[in-house]
Amino acid sequence: MQHKVTVVGAGNVGATTAQRIAERELADVVMVDVAADLATGKALDMMEAAPVLGFNACITGGGDYDPTAGSDICVVTAGLARKPGMSRDDLLAKNTEILKEVVEQLVKRSPETILIIVTNPLDAMCEVARRVSGFPRERVFGMAGVLDSARMRLFIADELKVSVEDVDAFVLGGHGDTMVPMPRYATVAGIPLPQLLPADRIEAINQRTRDGGAEIVNYYKQGSAYYAPSAAVLDMVEAILHDKKKILPCAVLLQGEYGIDDLFVGIPVKLGRKGIEEVIQLRLTAEEKAELNKSVDAVKNLVKSLKL
Repeated sequence: MQHKVTVVGAGNVGATTAQRIAERELADVVMVDVAADLATGKALDMMEAAPVLGFNACITGGGDYDPTAGSDICVVTAGLARKPGMSRDDLLAKNTEILKEVVEQLVKRSPETILIIVTNPLDAMCEVARRVSGFPRERVFGMAGVLDSARMRLFIADELKVSVEDVDAFVLGGHGDTMVPMPRYATVAGIPLPQLLPADRIEAINQRTRDGGAEIVNYYKQGSAYYAPSAAVLDMVEAILHDKKKILPCAVLLQGEYGIDDLFVGIPVKLGRKGIEEVIQLRLTAEEKAELNKSVDAVKNLVKSLKL
């Protein structure tokens, strides 16, 4: 393959991401995990599917970072999930420690790489990666908006009984309870959503979108979503490697846009071979701006708790 992508973390999200990238033949994939044998075994298992599925990308796995050298993109999914009795601050502290070590290892071997952060709490972990890597905002950002927007698009399609391919929608703000669905900008085959659904049904979709992650967790009982998150990462990786100039909502470091400075917030951006090539500025209503500011405040509180 022409490209190399590293995925750190061989859990459900990381392994499924590696599988999707290889099966699409976007790049060779190196999967790294502290559980080296797990990463090695999963990589071998995926490769044994190659003759059946007919893909020629190579997937390797282990605990050594040396094979990651020269990666075009590094996707970081490693981290702890929140457990009973663990506070949000506990999760923040543990995953900050993990992210710091991971990013140091990656940038040492791939100084020109693009970092896509998936680890939660996402917006704060993006800030950790930025500080540790020293990368410009074009090359360190987070996956959340693509996932949240996909959920919203599905719920709209289900409500209207139309193809998901006809639905466009996106979500702004932090990846959490304060995310800001944007129904005013949602369309179905180009028709604005408010012309197709009453306000109460739109608000029900908005709320289900905010609760999308928790809904999956409640069904799984143990663990969280990974099929949709890995598909969202795939969308971002493909946009970068194929230089698509595709507009996708990502957690990006704002530098004055939307009146927000020096904070990672989910906003539509143009993704291409250089990473983030443009931050798209939308005209927001006073109500939308207020909701975005509320989400921003929640992110600020997380970032203030960082200890690096």
